[in-house]
Amino acid sequence: MKKGKLLIIIVALALLLLPNFFAGRAGEAEALGEILPLWSCIPFLGMLLSIALFPLFRPHWWEKNLFNVAILWSLVFLIPFAAALGPGLAGFEFYEIVLLDYLPFIVLLWGLFAVAGGIVLKGSLSGSPKVNLILLLVGTLLASWVGTTGASMLMIRPVLRANAWREKKAHVIVFFIFLVSNIGGCLTPIGDPPLFLGFLRNVPFFWTMRLAPMLLLNAAILLVVFFILDKKLYKKEIAAGRKPAVEGPKEPLRVEGLHNLVFLAMIVGAVILSGILGTLDSLKDPATGEIIGIPFAYGISIPINNVIQMAIIVVAGLLSVRTTKKELHEQNHFTWGPIKEVACLFIGIFITMIPALAILHARGADLGLSEPWQFFWVTGALSSFLDNAPTYLVFMTTASSLPTAEGLTTLIGTIAPQILLAVSAGAVFMGANTYIGNAPNFMVRSIAEENEVKMPSFFGYMGWAVRFLIPVFIIDTIVFFVLLQ
Repeated sequence: MKKGKLLIIIVALALLLLPNFFAGRAGEAEALGEILPLWSCIPFLGMLLSIALFPLFRPHWWEKNLFNVAILWSLVFLIPFAAALGPGLAGFEFYEIVLLDYLPFIVLLWGLFAVAGGIVLKGSLSGSPKVNLILLLVGTLLASWVGTTGASMLMIRPVLRANAWREKKAHVIVFFIFLVSNIGGCLTPIGDPPLFLGFLRNVPFFWTMRLAPMLLLNAAILLVVFFILDKKLYKKEIAAGRKPAVEGPKEPLRVEGLHNLVFLAMIVGAVILSGILGTLDSLKDPATGEIIGIPFAYGISIPINNVIQMAIIVVAGLLSVRTTKKELHEQNHFTWGPIKEVACLFIGIFITMIPALAILHARGADLGLSEPWQFFWVTGALSSFLDNAPTYLVFMTTASSLPTAEGLTTLIGTIAPQILLAVSAGAVFMGANTYIGNAPNFMVRSIAEENEVKMPSFFGYMGWAVRFLIPVFIIDTIVFFVLLQ
């Protein structure tokens, strides 16, 4: 057995045994953000730099060792943390983020990935600027109703198949991430996890439809820019003698594997059901007001609504894999590689971002935010690198502390509508700024690279975001948070 794998097994066993030796430390976790220094975020920074630099300088080594790197940076945080503040508190933070945040996150991604892999769009798709524009538009419109992850997994393979004949196609995937994996998911709580957290805190289901004008403006600008860019590159492809793969009589579009839509509906329904169950008083502990759950350790319980949600998603995914013909998976070039890569990397991201989130939660109110445009940019900037769901919740809580004559009443307080819109837009839209800003970004990149598309590096992708997204967000600021204030 390799030494690296042996180390991982030893550490995993040690962490599993922690609850048996140390008492719960949930109370101390509440003040964690006040205790931790800023340099405790160094492992998180190391994790981000590893994702950014290793694929550039040691790509083959990185492919084989990315999980080991994620575990290494996790230990660089956990070991000093346990030594300084006690293994009990370290164990509490580890299990809380793994069981309550990472596990539901990766189960949902796995389910959507498995189900979408069995749906195949067939027919004549030539990868022309017009066809690409339509595919991006359809994906953007779907995102709010099946989630950005669901829409991304459904649409990325038809996009890749349509453009397989083209040499220059990375720009198509980049704009796909901008629109389908992020901006399109702003209209409902199903669209993106931050909005779902708002829904659980009494933000009405259709309240986020107020972001429709921003969605229309952003999508219009980006789609027009994309069409101009794609048309220019398309002409170069044709001039170089490359032609669309589809020739002769056009084959009508058709969808195979439609039975997987039932499983997709199960997953979306499971997410909605989880939210509804979380609001029922009959499922809450009368003493604490928190939803009952399966007890684990350190006072941590896995909420029963999360358990039900994950169970339904796992059943839907397994049924999809079992009932989908092998040929359909082959036609989709379906493998488990991308979801494995996401699972390995994001465990490291979730663990190492513990101090960053704790500090932000404790000191977020000290940032002096008062105007909607400030909430838009700060929420967005942090959502580009941290998990956008807890970042949204931190600034939603900060917004509830501001005085307001009229506002939206939520479980955490009354919030001025324009500020809540700014927090929502920042969390959803600016998740597109980096590969790790939103989980579908990384999955789409992995699937594209698996299909031999040379995607921009971590910093290269950020360069695309600076050129094309930041100007759009500046326009959003001027139009919606200054002129229409």
